[in-house]
Amino acid sequence: MRQAQVISETDVEARSAPGDTVSERLTLDAGLLEQRVLRFSEGRSLERGEDDRDEILFVVAGNGTLLLDGEPHTLELDMGVYVRAGERYAVEAAAELVLLSVTAPADPDLGTRRVTVPFSGQPELRADAKRTFRYLVNQEAGCASVTQFLGIVEPCRAPDHSHTYDEVGYILEGRGLAHLGGEPIPLGPGSCFHLPPEFVHCIENTGPETMRLLGVFHPSGDPASRSYDAARAGSTS
Repeated sequence: MRQAQVISETDVEARSAPGDTVSERLTLDAGLLEQRVLRFSEGRSLERGEDDRDEILFVVAGNGTLLLDGEPHTLELDMGVYVRAGERYAVEAAAELVLLSVTAPADPDLGTRRVTVPFSGQPELRADAKRTFRYLVNQEAGCASVTQFLGIVEPCRAPDHSHTYDEVGYILEGRGLAHLGGEPIPLGPGSCFHLPPEFVHCIENTGPETMRLLGVFHPSGDPASRSYDAARAGSTS
């Protein structure tokens, strides 16, 4: 089993290509899933895209325009974006625009497609008494095997648990602890984490305000789906 990981985006060196408006940090290389933080400065970027991987984007800060194969799509705060393998895009920004990028193996074509999914237009769903979430890019957007969601966590600590899927996440707001294998690791804005399948963990919000986090997992499913069996087994071993 791969180990879980927590890293701050500022711990990773930013790289940029000559003549481009974007600086890129590869924050997590988790095998099937790769996470990057992309910071676009004013102007129009060079074209980018993956030949054999889908790219799921999220607008962390700012606004602008995504030019997907030449077609413009407005980018707004808290918006999910689905770019399919083989597509090319550029980003036009009037000021700094921050995108979180997660790439995954290319999905089959479901015959439906939403390029952009605004957070405000998605229904709020409850994971438990202290946690809610909203789907962004998932099967309803035409993405067959990856789910992107924005979760909101009230101050609390949930029981230790695990998931069947592979997940990468990013803390947007709030502070807390990631309990990974019994070890508490501080979390704050810009913290990036990887949770392998079946890895026992817990994300705790230790602050007075809500925590907001962006998660992407593979294969697609339900963020509220959890198993407590491994955690119970560990506590009795």
